[in-house]
Amino acid sequence: GPEAAARDARFAALDTAAERHGAAAVLLGHTRDDQAETVLLGLARGSGIRSLSGMAAASGPAGRYRRPFLQLDRQTARTACLAQSLPVWDDPHNIDPAYTRSRLRHEGLPALEKALGKGVVEALARTAQLSRDDADALDTWAAAADRDVRDDAGRLECAKLYALPPAVRRRVLRRAAIEAGSPAGSLFARHIEEVDRLVTGWRGQQAINLPGRVEALRQGGRLVIRQS
Repeated sequence: GPEAAARDARFAALDTAAERHGAAAVLLGHTRDDQAETVLLGLARGSGIRSLSGMAAASGPAGRYRRPFLQLDRQTARTACLAQSLPVWDDPHNIDPAYTRSRLRHEGLPALEKALGKGVVEALARTAQLSRDDADALDTWAAAADRDVRDDAGRLECAKLYALPPAVRRRVLRRAAIEAGSPAGSLFARHIEEVDRLVTGWRGQQAINLPGRVEALRQGGRLVIRQS
């Protein structure tokens, strides 16, 4: 959508500027409030624990993008800027109700705080960190499991996949789909659930079509994920 396209354009511009100036890091101004919004957006998508982990303190190539203010609320960050005579620029899109994050910021979060009391933002930010720790551990487990569930030809063995905990198995399947060429940003939980059913609910289904012209099919007890 337009919000994702705008984000990609911003990072492309930042990458260009960082490379031109030889910058070791780019500091971003995301605050605890932004983190809370990101967690709620991930929850609404139903995309799993990784989407609930919010924004990382460091991300991008070699950790180029740093977010030093994730533990500060937005108002404190703004007040600090004013105290240092630093100009604060407000993106007009942040008050445009046409955008989901804007509606969440000005309507959704205030409604939650009214219903549940103060502390919602802090609790959501804390959830992000706990979710990130869990997601990182599961990703590490899945990376090791990926090697163990393949035969000598590198194909995924359905019996070994079936024996894995569901959260680990789905991560293995997602890794395999991305390696086959499915774009990570277009590969949603519903896609992985369909592929998972080839392992856990096999009834002779046809191949599953995935984003990026990738298909997943079961052949002779093996799961094949490839370009179609």
